[in-house]
Amino acid sequence: VQLQASGGGLVQAGGSLRLSCAASGFIFSQYAMAWFRQAPGKEREFVSAISWSGSSTFYADSVKGRFTISRDNAKSSVDLQMNSLKPEDTAVYYCAADGDNTIATMSRSARVMDHWGQGTLVTVSS
Repeated sequence: VQLQASGGGLVQAGGSLRLSCAASGFIFSQYAMAWFRQAPGKEREFVSAISWSGSSTFYADSVKGRFTISRDNAKSSVDLQMNSLKPEDTAVYYCAADGDNTIATMSRSARVMDHWGQGTLVTVSS
């Protein structure tokens, strides 16, 4: 199983970035996908999740209206479009996959996730 996140970088406040996660080694279309993030000195927190079909999405309140999650099952990939970025969005962003839980459950605990990527750093300057 491999989850390869990319797209991180340095951006000014108010700017945009698009993260991508390429999956392999499992049946992608059968797994819900999520993005989590971890800022320095803080615990890993939920950002967004999308159901296996893409028909349902879930967002943390802190990113609602600014971030959009999407997936392409044909390409085994999941993206996170991040707009109106704020300095407090600075973190390492991780994509993760889970085959058993609802996206609501995933939003409450990172521990339920089955597979994790290596993370990509997003830095938002003020």
